[in-house]
Amino acid sequence: MNIISPINTLGYGVAGLNITKHLNKHRAVSLWPIGQPQVTTQEDADLVSSCINNAQLFEREDPCLRIWHQHDMSQFVGRGEHIGFPIFELDEFAPQERHHLNSVDRLFVCSEWAKEVCTTNNIKPAVDVVPLGVDSKLFKPCEPSTNEKTIFFNCGKWEIRKGHDILYKIFNKAFDTNDNVELWMMTSNPFMTPEEDQQWKKLYLDSKLGDKIRFIDRVNTHQEVYNIMAKTDCGIFPSRAEGWNLELLEMMSCNKPVIATKCSAHSSFCNSKNSYLVEAPEKELAYDGKWFHGRIGSWAKMQTKQIDEFAECMRAVYKNKDRSNQNGVETAKKFSWENSANTIRGILYGRE
Repeated sequence: MNIISPINTLGYGVAGLNITKHLNKHRAVSLWPIGQPQVTTQEDADLVSSCINNAQLFEREDPCLRIWHQHDMSQFVGRGEHIGFPIFELDEFAPQERHHLNSVDRLFVCSEWAKEVCTTNNIKPAVDVVPLGVDSKLFKPCEPSTNEKTIFFNCGKWEIRKGHDILYKIFNKAFDTNDNVELWMMTSNPFMTPEEDQQWKKLYLDSKLGDKIRFIDRVNTHQEVYNIMAKTDCGIFPSRAEGWNLELLEMMSCNKPVIATKCSAHSSFCNSKNSYLVEAPEKELAYDGKWFHGRIGSWAKMQTKQIDEFAECMRAVYKNKDRSNQNGVETAKKFSWENSANTIRGILYGRE
């Protein structure tokens, strides 16, 4: 099989690496990395190197899978089926995106929500759902924290889309200076300037509970991410829209309670049994002045009601002595990278 994908620690890169790794167990993968590959273990380095070497004598009749943005689906390898695998957050496509999506032979998307978006936007190629996964051997269930302090955790690069403009307000609404809580933010964004990063941090540090907020620098490995998650008590993700939300699923896999907006792609794995969910039924044009410009596509509208309900959920976790999430653990088991690869194999090759 031929795969074109980033290989790094960002969303597309994590998907590309893990799908390549598990498909390669069953049939040789020829890999064309987008950008410079970045791996964190020797095992992954050896795998990527081997698959890149395979590309020297690639099979031109094999299908080619491009794991990349929906506006850039023009470049493929060989004469086999051309399959796009975009991970998008909004409910409408721009003309360029629609043109590129309609240019492929087949599409993979990671949720039923995304498939519905394609249908609504009259995308013509066949669309199959291939859920992404979590490495449950790494993000393994851990015992609930025994710390007296309750630590809430948010992971995901600084963005209005991820609700970072309201999370500090939620935290300040939920607690006062006497509550034994902290909010840990691992939110550095490699696509922002240092000045933009400082502007975000200032919103939090200047708030009522700024002394209870801790910023964690970006780490190099997923093992380090797990080590941080293991020390926390609950994940909070007040997102307006998500293409998947891997960090939320990783927190579930770690046996941690999670609080999330009931919307978009993570509705594939979030429900009332494994998550504290906040309804956000109204939508608004997606605008943040940086990546989304309010012209095409909508996301969940966050109002005072949602801020209040997120705060209530944080209070509920704080008061609940049982800070585990066995239902979340069981959910995460269903979303393995091996299952992602097997779904692809089943679609393309049937039972082998």
